[in-house]
Amino acid sequence: MRFVGIDPSTKTGFVAMDQGGIVLRGKELKGLGSQDPKRMSTLIDEVMDHIRKDDFICIEGFPYDTQRAMFAGGLHWGIRNALYKRGFTYYEAAPNSVKKYVNVTGWVGEVGHKKRHTGPEKKKVVMKAAEEHFGFSHSSDNVVDAYILAEIAKDLWTVKSGFNAGYLSSYQAEVIDSILNPVEKPKKKRKVAKV
Repeated sequence: MRFVGIDPSTKTGFVAMDQGGIVLRGKELKGLGSQDPKRMSTLIDEVMDHIRKDDFICIEGFPYDTQRAMFAGGLHWGIRNALYKRGFTYYEAAPNSVKKYVNVTGWVGEVGHKKRHTGPEKKKVVMKAAEEHFGFSHSSDNVVDAYILAEIAKDLWTVKSGFNAGYLSSYQAEVIDSILNPVEKPKKKRKVAKV
């Protein structure tokens, strides 16, 4: 069995690790060319070429805001559809949960003077935190995110299998619980126009 993390993006991060936490494969997948739908289609195929029968998979959830919303949405759904068609089960971790798993909140500074991490700065903070938490480093922030997702997959498997996961920090345990026991958001009532 392998634990797999997938971070869908124009440069998709992919990590597969064994049960001992050894990284077997960690790379960026890019697809072919720069024009869609060829790039997206070949990128989805490339992801699926790396998936194995007994993989336990965690994929990053949909981004809340993105400059390339159409591509991101299509890629995220394309990978999920390909996994579904081949009979794979997967778990989703929200983008903020990936950061939270290495204790990154997105903010820096003292209360009353906090500043939000943005763009490349935020990615560097997550990369540093992954190295501090797990001893893993890579030049690609996409691969680092995929590594964190593979760690989440490993810990999800541990909890689902009934093994003791007492080694998890409180923030990691919260992430695992939020994935296994998602809270349903109340549906907004539709306003009916009066005629």
